[in-house]
Amino acid sequence: MPNSVPTTTSSATPVDDPGAPRFLASDNTSGICPEAMEYLVQANQVDDLAYGNDRWTAKASDRFRELFETDCEVFFVFNGTAANSLALASTCQSYHSVICHQLAHIETDECGGPEFFSNGSKLLTVAGDNGRVTPERIATTVTRRGDIHYPRPRAVSLTQATEVGTVYALDELHAIHDVADQHGLRIHMDGARFANACAGLDASPADLTWRAGVDVLCFSGTKNGLGFGEAVIFFDRELAEDFGYRCKQAGQLASKMRFLSAPWLGLLESGAWLSNAQHANAMARRLAAGVEALDGVRLMFPVQANSVFLELAPATQQALRDSHWTFYTFIGEGGARFVCSWNTTPALIDSLIEDLRQALRS
Repeated sequence: MPNSVPTTTSSATPVDDPGAPRFLASDNTSGICPEAMEYLVQANQVDDLAYGNDRWTAKASDRFRELFETDCEVFFVFNGTAANSLALASTCQSYHSVICHQLAHIETDECGGPEFFSNGSKLLTVAGDNGRVTPERIATTVTRRGDIHYPRPRAVSLTQATEVGTVYALDELHAIHDVADQHGLRIHMDGARFANACAGLDASPADLTWRAGVDVLCFSGTKNGLGFGEAVIFFDRELAEDFGYRCKQAGQLASKMRFLSAPWLGLLESGAWLSNAQHANAMARRLAAGVEALDGVRLMFPVQANSVFLELAPATQQALRDSHWTFYTFIGEGGARFVCSWNTTPALIDSLIEDLRQALRS
């Protein structure tokens, strides 16, 4: 875990602008980390081939293969919705279905993208404590019906870390793989905060993916220090057949691909992909520890990655908004969500804790 806080970019409020928003609503609000920016600038120094035929994209793909310790297929797209939607489309036909948690991003926040790009594959949602799908729920859903009138389950989608900031432990992943394998289901992993899960579990990317039966991972760079860009990583290489055509048709084939891939190389070669996540997780734990003793605040879920969900009275929420704090209440189960980033400072977290304390006193 980093001992020092990055100083290149700060998510704290500028001292000369006390009315500026204080951003903890999402890790999407953070800037580009120095390592990614350095490689982006380097990629801009010399012209190179287009459409992914450049040396930066080739090198970044090789670095992913080293990181995951396997010969996987790697594709770069602009955003998470496209990554998830196109990856799921590669696992399903239009008459298939995908089992996912009822809070999964593909269900609640992707505007029907997975259904659209698969030409109609249906999402079958299941409940589960702490945002996690269980083997039992999967088995029940698969065996509920088997007639031709029902969309045949073909894939399971797991979010790692989940939409409520929890993680799937290794034994949970293996148990899910066992039931998926029994019923012939592919496993897709939405890794919007995959780096945070690796950091939280102190587990290798390989152990959390293909060694646990994951067929395709959508690894987010945007939430890990990039300005934009996700990597779609196929561990089952057969599923990647014609995936490049899917990207082209969906408007996800970048002509100047090196500007998507080079920042990834900055994260991978420096190790910032992990240290950024470790820092964000540490800031989330700092927030959770700081509010634990406050009357009128309840932690809704275990803090296992970089998100903290707090149950707050409406008046307390309004007091925080009046103090220019940003947070969401429509994600998860209605609590106030605070998400820490690679550049979240201890001072910002301590300021939030103090404002919460003052709001509760009022």
